Amino acid sequence: MGAAGSKLEKALGDQFPEGERYFGLENFGNTCYCNSVLQALYFCVPFREQLLDYYTNNKTTGDVEENLLTCLADLFTQISSQKKKTGVIAPKRFVQRVKKQNELFRSYMHQDAHEFLNFLLNELVDILEKESNAAKSSPDASSSPEKIANGPKIPLSNGVQKEPLVTWVHKNFQGILTNETRCLRCETVTARDETFLDLSLDIEQNSSITSCLKNFSSTETLNAEDKFFCDKCCSLQEAQKRMKIKKPPHILVIHLKRFKYIEQLGRYKKLSYRVVFPLELKLSNTVDDADSEYSLFAVVVHVGSGPNHGHYVSLVKSHNHWLFFDDENVEMIDESAVQTFFGSSQEYSSNTDHGYILFYESLATSSKS
Repeated sequence: MGAAGSKLEKALGDQFPEGERYFGLENFGNTCYCNSVLQALYFCVPFREQLLDYYTNNKTTGDVEENLLTCLADLFTQISSQKKKTGVIAPKRFVQRVKKQNELFRSYMHQDAHEFLNFLLNELVDILEKESNAAKSSPDASSSPEKIANGPKIPLSNGVQKEPLVTWVHKNFQGILTNETRCLRCETVTARDETFLDLSLDIEQNSSITSCLKNFSSTETLNAEDKFFCDKCCSLQEAQKRMKIKKPPHILVIHLKRFKYIEQLGRYKKLSYRVVFPLELKLSNTVDDADSEYSLFAVVVHVGSGPNHGHYVSLVKSHNHWLFFDDENVEMIDESAVQTFFGSSQEYSSNTDHGYILFYESLATSSKS
């Protein structure tokens, strides 16, 4: 990597961003699912900055028990404080912690990058919530993290309402969906809100993110055995239902459902469909119909023809340059190369490198940062 590192430095020359670090991550036997997600998160600048702040604020308390959050903060700090601009880092402690925490990731089998991202973000939220509760119950509660004023009251699955703590993970990734159901007899609309950290979209051949989002929010009629119980009519009625984005997140993570269970085969199949993801995205399926504009800054790519084997790499935009991260290797790529990861318009193609998780940052956020 020494040569590749210096090659990257040569390629960027005096355009190498001040204070930025581009480090490959060592693979510990099929840990590319983890490395590709870590690179995308590292170049999610607001998230990185809050993680580095967390490290700075917590390193003084020496008795902090090691957990996934401390290991991740440690890894990001290690990368950002390197003297060299490029190189390779071994995320050994972090990977060991992941395996210790979740048996799903213990084997050397091919893992799913989306499952890992989901597990990681939810785990970070749990740790921050526990820390906040511990801080509140301790005598010195003045240091407890702030609560967002009149944040959304989200009903929990068991029906108990509680004011949720809004952590910095939520502030970056959390959006709110609203599920609207309109009774076709009395026209009453029932709306139920739910939070999300990423959106999983069904995909079709030769489509785009915009069309996938339209399908996600399309109106569905509930009839026959799917009728809806209307509280106003006090009976089962035909209804129309649709999902809209009530509060778009600052960082929009879109997961393309490329792995589909095929009943006849009794197994999952990878859909290599061509799905165009634009560098600039307008979200129009929002409740208030105001377009939210986003800019693409990272793509986790699945390489391979099937769901149980293959490889993950990531594309990252940093200071207007696109970089390609493949475990230990980092190289510059042209922006036009991003479109080679849309997928294949024919069923059987030699191209098996397909965009799988997309990371978009709200332009409103990035102009502030």
